[in-house]
Amino acid sequence: MENSRITVTSPLLPNLDEFYGLLKQIWNSKWITNNGSFHKQLEKELAEYLKVPFVSLFTNGTLPLLTALQAMRITGEVITTPYSFVATTHSIWWNGCKPVFVDVDPATGNMDPEKIEAAITPRTTAIMPVHVYGQPCDTKRIKEIADRYGLKVIYDAAHAFGVQVNGESVLNEGDMSTLSFHATKVYNTIEGGAMVMHDEATKKRIDYLKNFGFAGETTVVGPGINSKVDEMRAAYGILNLRQVDAAIEARHQVAVRYREALRNVEGVTFFDDIEGVKHNYAYFPIFIDEAKYGMSRDDLYVKMKSVGVLGRRYFYPLISEFSTYRGLESANPENLPNAHKMANSVICLPMHHQLSDADVSRILELVVKK
Repeated sequence: MENSRITVTSPLLPNLDEFYGLLKQIWNSKWITNNGSFHKQLEKELAEYLKVPFVSLFTNGTLPLLTALQAMRITGEVITTPYSFVATTHSIWWNGCKPVFVDVDPATGNMDPEKIEAAITPRTTAIMPVHVYGQPCDTKRIKEIADRYGLKVIYDAAHAFGVQVNGESVLNEGDMSTLSFHATKVYNTIEGGAMVMHDEATKKRIDYLKNFGFAGETTVVGPGINSKVDEMRAAYGILNLRQVDAAIEARHQVAVRYREALRNVEGVTFFDDIEGVKHNYAYFPIFIDEAKYGMSRDDLYVKMKSVGVLGRRYFYPLISEFSTYRGLESANPENLPNAHKMANSVICLPMHHQLSDADVSRILELVVKK
């Protein structure tokens, strides 16, 4: 149907019959949560797939951010980006720390390392960068700065599932990395998330903290929280891991078509693949220059929506514009010109594994033929 809705994303779903088979095993075992066999299996398989030493599963992508800050006893100020989903900064706020925003590099959308040093004060204890849209941060430069000032680095890698740089997982960078397995992500467990750490002792501490701090039946080693993953979602995740590569390749082919069609459209820019990077094609943001394109980003967004093509202005508005944070000195728009420009011009086109050739043609016709 011509005007059927095209959603901006679509969840990767396991085969229902295969999922039912695993559910029967869960029902027969009567072990539905608390570190069951599927939970253990998924942690092991994810670590192997992602090329990381240790993975700890969480019930969503926000709780590993909260827990990482707790585990490293972060206090004072945390340098971060305004160009992200609010969970990034909320996790800092919930830990009683002060977020300090720095501007982004327009070439990637990620935190600009050249802005970090000027934001460091005696109260700074950590940096929380984000691999925006799955584009890897300049991890080498960030590490140099963190090492010079004795700062911890926690990467919000919610978008960076499977992303590699020169064959190495970007998730191995920093002191810890966190992932989101929300339904809208490249890989999902319906709701879910994970933390990547470098050593077994840290994993054990994190596993305690996500289970109320229990280290045994009667021993609590810290003020933990409940963020365990149940067996149903672990089983779902095991099945999705088997098909995620095919889904990423389908996304890749959509990105190829988008780039071919939009390459010479005046007033439209986008990110190209980065040499040496294995991308996951989580999103396809385009940026609209109203003067050159002849239509504002918001007009294009409304036009698309009116015919059932759902884009997303992601990330708009900036986190620094929300009432909780806009009073911070670092939230001053004058300090964040690149981030504001991106937020006011971005629209993410539909991007998922189920887009048909006809869907892509319909989307492109709306963007190309203004």
